[in-house]
Amino acid sequence: MSTTALNDLSRFPIVQAPMAGGASSPELVGAVCAAGALGFLAGGYKTAGGLYQEIKQVRGLTARPFGVNLFLPESGRPADPASVEVYRHQLAGEATWYETPLGETDDCRDDAYDAKLAILLEDPVRVVSFTFGCPAPEVLASFARVGTFTIVTVTSAEEALAAQQAGANAVCVQGAEAGGHQGTFRDDPADDAPGTGLLALLMLVRESVALPIVAAGGIMRGAQIAAVLAAGADAAQLGTAFLCCPESGAHPLHKRALTDPLYTRTALTRAFTGRPARGLVNRFVREHGPYAPAAYPEIHHLTAPIRKAAATAGDAQGMSLWAGQGHRLARELPAGQLVEVLAAELDTALSELPHRSAS
Repeated sequence: MSTTALNDLSRFPIVQAPMAGGASSPELVGAVCAAGALGFLAGGYKTAGGLYQEIKQVRGLTARPFGVNLFLPESGRPADPASVEVYRHQLAGEATWYETPLGETDDCRDDAYDAKLAILLEDPVRVVSFTFGCPAPEVLASFARVGTFTIVTVTSAEEALAAQQAGANAVCVQGAEAGGHQGTFRDDPADDAPGTGLLALLMLVRESVALPIVAAGGIMRGAQIAAVLAAGADAAQLGTAFLCCPESGAHPLHKRALTDPLYTRTALTRAFTGRPARGLVNRFVREHGPYAPAAYPEIHHLTAPIRKAAATAGDAQGMSLWAGQGHRLARELPAGQLVEVLAAELDTALSELPHRSAS
């Protein structure tokens, strides 16, 4: 499939990012699609049956194309049990404070990947994207046979080239500014670094592959969408921008924190999940981030009860407040209206670029 196929999926070159953990609700996806953008359900952390039910809900809300994102199973060696146990002891005070036991770390490592693949191949949606790796070529070929457009999240030109060689239809280029997990193929602490900014990364990927590109990372305004289009992207993906929408399933404390002056910066941290993810710097990140091991999804399962208990207690200092670097620009608008505002801002910005158009 070509760039034209990607652009045909929605009226505007705007993609609502899949945000695992509940933010990408069926209501949000339906409203985004109805307004002319491409909405995405997040398949991560759901059972296969739960994902299927959400797909049915979206289909009841819109006839427009929408996407589903899947997490690739961790391909490396299991985490060092000793490092996980050390972190468990370090979190003992949190468990006492929130009056909840820590989670079990031997839970499912593959996120029911094969079962979700089976559902999406049996009853296809228009788009499926992948994070934390590139599917096997035969998986991508299977989706091509059922007419599903595939996108692989990449954080380097090398990953983009691997996605192209495997048969992906497009790549989602994720800059270091992006909120939530960094979608790197390999999680190696030796590679931990601030990462490459979106505009520089876009140019590197554009010169390495011939695939359509969705740009992601810190995008909050239509003028930024115009900037990434000018830099070679075919569409822009926004996550944090949609968190404050009433249709978003994000916790109210999370929504308020995005523009709360108490939170002055974001950081990449392993504190909550064991994989680098960008969020607002709160007490939990400051106290535990420096010591969190590279152990995904073990640390995700370990801290899940603490995060839930903190949310129940109304304590944002113990929650994972995922957010991109542009979080202070968040606007509390209905999702459909936000898409319209972004499209209008994009039109204004593109009016200065006579060879580009918004649709």
